[in-house]
Amino acid sequence: MILALLIAGTANAGDAPRVDAQALERFVLQDCGSCHGLTLKGGLGPDIRPQSLEHYDRETLSSVVLDGIPGTAMPPWRPLLSRAEADWIATYLLTGDTE
Repeated sequence: MILALLIAGTANAGDAPRVDAQALERFVLQDCGSCHGLTLKGGLGPDIRPQSLEHYDRETLSSVVLDGIPGTAMPPWRPLLSRAEADWIATYLLTGDTE
């Protein structure tokens, strides 16, 4: 259900997949926010605002979104998110466009 809302398809066969930015923003604020706090300042999970994530590059953070962090409460979202969607989320979190 979530996946169907997030993927908008591709424009052409060689293009990168497009994502539904509004659906992904809601996903971050609601699904990520359920553990990381509705303002992303921390809760069960740590603060995920840009100043707290500056030690991550986009590729690494995208992998954390997809694969979770073993031994912690951070789940893998790979069953529900594509690489393009995880990349969008990582960029969104790293640029601070969360307010």
